[in-house]
Amino acid sequence: MALPLVLAGLAYSAAVMDAAFRTGDGPAAPLRESVLLLLRQRRRTLASDVPLVRIGVISLPVAALLAAAVIPLDGGPGGSRVWNLPVSVVWFNAMEVVAWASLWLAGWGANSAFPLVGGYRFLAQGLAYELPHMFALITASLGAGSLDFGAIAAAQDEVWFAVWMPVAFAVYLLSALAMAFWGPMEHPVADDLGGGAAAELSGPDRLLFFAGRLALVAVAAAAAVPLFLGGGAGPWLPGWAWTLIKTVAVLALLVWLRGRWPVIRMDRFMTAAWAVLIPAALLQALVVGVVVLD
Repeated sequence: MALPLVLAGLAYSAAVMDAAFRTGDGPAAPLRESVLLLLRQRRRTLASDVPLVRIGVISLPVAALLAAAVIPLDGGPGGSRVWNLPVSVVWFNAMEVVAWASLWLAGWGANSAFPLVGGYRFLAQGLAYELPHMFALITASLGAGSLDFGAIAAAQDEVWFAVWMPVAFAVYLLSALAMAFWGPMEHPVADDLGGGAAAELSGPDRLLFFAGRLALVAVAAAAAVPLFLGGGAGPWLPGWAWTLIKTVAVLALLVWLRGRWPVIRMDRFMTAAWAVLIPAALLQALVVGVVVLD
């Protein structure tokens, strides 16, 4: 029961920070918008596949929740979490692929041009960001010699991986934006498509869809803590408090980037991903491998 509440709290925090950075609205703005969406009637397009759309909308926050289940709240292999999975990094990455399917199903099922194009944009974005993202995860796992979030966090007692794996950390943050189609990576739901994959969503469906996206942003920020920021390690405060502080700091950075960077054109991002991000991530993995094996 605690995990959904924590994830909801982080997602709401992201919504509040985003409203403050972008429009200067207060903390009540996301609540007002949520109430309006709940009261608004659902809109359907002609010959739409309603079950398909609902599956896509519902599975997005579910994927975020399942990904969060393996992230420890404090440092060490025995850190408290819902599911103590030895290959938790693999599970986390697999839930991101569920998010791919969620957005594409929501776009396909609407039977409308803009949502369909938005869904295909996310597939293209996924193919571009997923390889650098996987290499960033592998680099952190290689440094710790484990695929477990807890073991990776525990391996950073002396120095955070963000310090001696800066390229992998930067690639992870950029790919986290792409995973949540957020900020400069929100091309699949961009204004040039009238909202893209979410163009025909209304009422509670729209609320759940964008709540799922905020949850993905929160999960990506939370995963960065055991991967690159030493988990719950820190002086004076308990481990869960340091985990929360670091998660909110990364979340604030991701929200800030949304308000400062324009949306990147998909063809340019794909070119940069294949020509720059993948070689850089591979080079970082090679350096870490040499250090670990030395």
